[in-house]
Amino acid sequence: MADIGQATPAEGPVTPEERTKALSSFTDGKSACPKPVIREHPILPKAGEKNVLITSALPYVNNVPHLGNIIGCVLSADVFSRFCRLRGWNTLYICGTDEYGTATETRALEEGLTPQQICDKYHALHADIYRWFNIDFDFFGRTTTPQQTEIAQDIFWRLHQRDHLLTDTVDQLLCEKCDRFLADRFVEGTCPLCNYEDARGDQCDKCGKLIVATELKKPRCKICSASPVVKTSTHLFLNLPQIEPELNGWLEEILPNDSWSSNARVITRTWIRDGLKPRCITRDLKWGTPVPLEGFTEKVFYVWFDAPIGYLSITANYTDQWEKWWKNPDEVTLYNFMAKDNVPFHSVVFPCSLLGAEDNYTLVNHLQATEFLNYEDGKFSKSRGIGVFGDDAKDTAIPADIWRFYLLYVRPETQDTTFSWEDLMVKHNSELLNNLGNFIYRALTFVVNNFHGTIPTMDLEEPDIEMLAQVNRELQMYNFNMERVRLRDGLTTILNISRLGNQYIQANKPWVLLKGTEQDRARAGTVVGLCANMACALSVLLHPYMPDISTQIQDQLAAPADMNVVVDRLVCNLGPGHKIGQPKPLFEKLEATLVQDLKKKFAGRQKE
Repeated sequence: MADIGQATPAEGPVTPEERTKALSSFTDGKSACPKPVIREHPILPKAGEKNVLITSALPYVNNVPHLGNIIGCVLSADVFSRFCRLRGWNTLYICGTDEYGTATETRALEEGLTPQQICDKYHALHADIYRWFNIDFDFFGRTTTPQQTEIAQDIFWRLHQRDHLLTDTVDQLLCEKCDRFLADRFVEGTCPLCNYEDARGDQCDKCGKLIVATELKKPRCKICSASPVVKTSTHLFLNLPQIEPELNGWLEEILPNDSWSSNARVITRTWIRDGLKPRCITRDLKWGTPVPLEGFTEKVFYVWFDAPIGYLSITANYTDQWEKWWKNPDEVTLYNFMAKDNVPFHSVVFPCSLLGAEDNYTLVNHLQATEFLNYEDGKFSKSRGIGVFGDDAKDTAIPADIWRFYLLYVRPETQDTTFSWEDLMVKHNSELLNNLGNFIYRALTFVVNNFHGTIPTMDLEEPDIEMLAQVNRELQMYNFNMERVRLRDGLTTILNISRLGNQYIQANKPWVLLKGTEQDRARAGTVVGLCANMACALSVLLHPYMPDISTQIQDQLAAPADMNVVVDRLVCNLGPGHKIGQPKPLFEKLEATLVQDLKKKFAGRQKE
C-alpha cells in the first residue's frame, strides 16, 4: 500500500517497463488486490494498521449552512474519508454541531424558543442537509452533552493545576438596550485598521485582520443597532506564552513536512511570529459549558476554548473508548478540515490547551484549510443572507452528486474561487455529460447491443497495452493527489481517464469493426471489454466524489462487490463471460433556460 511518501508518478512517453507491468496487472492483478474495508461500529484504532481520524470544523448550529460552508468543511472531509476507506485505511470521520454561545442565545430570543429548542431544531436541519448531500459521517453529534462538560472541565482543571491560567479584567461591550454583554460577532462597526464600515467584533472581512471589539470605531449592536458601552469584567485567560515553547517544538516537527495546506502554514507562522499573548477562555453568558472554578461559576467557557473539545466529546458520545483515538498520538493520524478563518484556533489555541493539559492527547497531523468560495459577484454570508444555502440546493431538482461534483471542481484549495450558475452548467455539460457519461454509456451499450450484454474475450494488442499504461499513470496520480488532499486534482485525473477512454473508442472505431471480418469483430470485443473495465475502475474512483453515480455505474455493470478498493493499476474486474446489467444515461443536459431561472430564483437571498 502506497503511503504519503510515494514518488511522483512518471511523466513523458510510456516506457517498456510500464507496458509490461500494465499487461501483467490487467491480466493477473485481480488476485493481488486487497479486500474492501468492512465498517463495523464502533470503529477503533487497530495495532499495526494506518488509523485515520478525520474531523471537519463543527458548524454553528444557529443557521443554515451555505455552499461555502459545505465545501470548506464537511464535503471535503467526506471525500477524503471515503478515499481512505477505499485505500484500506482504518478510518473514523467525526463531526457535529457547535451549539453553545451568544449566537444561540440570540437566535432563541429572535424565534421565541429556548436555547436548547433552537439547538434541537437546527441540529436536525443540519443533519438533514448533510444527509441530502450524501455526507457519510461515522457519527454526527453535538456539543450540548454531559460528555462535553466532563471533558472540557477536565482539560480546564489540568491547565489550572499546572498554572497555565491567568486572571485579568476585560473591557467588554454591553448593550444596555438588550441588557447583555455582546459576543464579538454580535458587534459591528468600522475597522480600526482599514476603516471598513461593516467589520465584525472579532475580525474584519475586508482586511482579514483579527481585531478587538472594543477597538471598533462607531460600534453598534448587531441585534438592535444601539451603541454599546464599555464595562469591565474579570475573566480567566490561557497563558499561551507559557505554553509557547512546547507549541513551537511541536510545530517545528509538523510544518516542514508539507502535511498542512499552504495557507494553514502561513497563517500559523504569522500568528506565532511576534509571540503569543494570553487569550481569554471565559465569557459572561448563560448558555455554555459552565466554568467549575469558584468565583467564576456564573460564567461559561468561551467558544474557542470549548468548541474544539467538541471533537473529543462527540467521539465520546460515539464510543466510550474515545481515548483510544484522542489519547493515542503514536497510532493515530489526525486530519482537520476547515476554512482558513478557523486555522489559528486549530493550529495554535487548541493545541496549546492539549499540550498544557499534559495528558498525551492526539494532535493534528494534517491541517487542511480551504480559501473562501464566493457566490457570483459577492460573498456568501449567513448574516446578510447572500448565496445558495444547503436547503435551497435540493429545491433545484439538480441531484446532490452534481452539486458535489461542481463544488469539488471549484474547491478553493489555493485561492478564493467563485460559484457561478453558468459555470456549473458548462462544467456539467462538458465534463459530466459529454466526457464521463458519454464514455461509460457508449462502452456499456456496445456490450449490450453487440455482445448480448456479456463481456467478450479480450486479446490485448500494443495500442491496448499503451492505453492501459496511460490509465495506470492516472491511477497513480489519483492516489498521489488524494493522499495529499489535493481533491481538485484527484477529480481531474478521473476526467482524464474517461477522456482517454473516449479517445480510445474513437481511435479504434468498434462500430466499424463490428461490420467487418470475424477477426475485426473479435478486435471490437477487446476494445469494448477493455472500456467496460475502465468504466468499472472509474466507478470506484468516483465513489468519494459522486457516490450515487458510482453506485449507478456499478449497478449497470453488475460489478462484483469486492472491487471497491483503490489500487494503482487497472485490473480486470469484469472478465470474459461476465453479464452486465442495463445501461442508462448517467446525466441529462442542463439547459441554459433552467440555469437562468435558478440564478434568478436564488439571487443571493436566504429563505426566511
